[in-house]
Amino acid sequence: MILAVNLIQPSALERPFKGSLWRTCGLLLLLLSGCDSGPDIVKISGTKMGTTYHITVVADQPAPDNLGALIEAELGRVDHSMSTYKPDSEINRFNRLAVNQSMAVSSEFLEVLTIAQSVWLNSDGALDPSVGPLVDLWGFGPSPSEDQIPSDEQISAALATVGFDAVMIDTNEQTIAKSRPVAIDLSAVAKGYAVDLVADLLEMNALPDYLVEVGGETRVSGLNPEGQPWRLAIESPVLIGQIERVLALTNGAVATSGDYRNYFERDGARYSHTIDPRSGQPIGHTLASVTLLADTCAEADAWATALMVLGDKRGLELANRLGLAVYMLSRDNGEFTASYSKTFEPYMAVATQQAVSEES
Repeated sequence: MILAVNLIQPSALERPFKGSLWRTCGLLLLLLSGCDSGPDIVKISGTKMGTTYHITVVADQPAPDNLGALIEAELGRVDHSMSTYKPDSEINRFNRLAVNQSMAVSSEFLEVLTIAQSVWLNSDGALDPSVGPLVDLWGFGPSPSEDQIPSDEQISAALATVGFDAVMIDTNEQTIAKSRPVAIDLSAVAKGYAVDLVADLLEMNALPDYLVEVGGETRVSGLNPEGQPWRLAIESPVLIGQIERVLALTNGAVATSGDYRNYFERDGARYSHTIDPRSGQPIGHTLASVTLLADTCAEADAWATALMVLGDKRGLELANRLGLAVYMLSRDNGEFTASYSKTFEPYMAVATQQAVSEES
């Protein structure tokens, strides 16, 4: 029997990038197993967008022979459109675009940009795809520098080049433009969107029971190979690989954002790689990780990042107001305490019931 338990970890493709994280390695592994009396279990894994992906499908009917190639093509569409490491990608062409010039973009790029804009608006700017100059300034960018604390003057200068309000989106004409010089990075949404594309592909091929994971961002549907809900584990910030909580899901997407892996300390102060685009400073609150459940992985990905910037108090308040399903872990005198939104409560109950059932 095959049991799929996926460890949900902070996004590997959120800024800061470390090296050429979007490089495509072209590795693809397809495993097919099953028996005459039950469904086939199809497992597909590989590397794309500078990270790994793993797909498990419980197929009651034969999967397409070229399913691996179809999945690779869907991931490639996102990679070629939104990679900041490909000179001719749509995102790099936009970043080089002159002020007030419009540019036609693909439907995928427009959709990701629109999702980012929605979360930017509803989070009061906590998610801002143009935050790159500030991330670079603090030494967490694509070319990491030694731990550095920029001056107030440097932060003010970088803030002048940040602001997603400068991005103008015309959904009718399917074009975008900028009102002042800004550059964007969609890595906080694009990986989750890639998960959604693969999930949609599976459903179009009448394969409704699946787990799709790209770099830690996950979406599930139906039942696992044992005929049970998919089990997804939230990682504890205390020890890498230690499980904080296991979720049981039959439908939905999960993304986690955290700051406990990438930071530096100076004179007793801790500086996180998560930069608040409104202040230009690393976050200073106690929130260590955010796990968010949503219908789509793109939304889960984007909101996890936004709430990580807002912190446990403001983030939880906003999550309750918007009906977001959120689980948070915060530092508390050397330990970690959990808090969660009202919408997340049913998932806590399911996890508790399942744990009791397994122990009995």
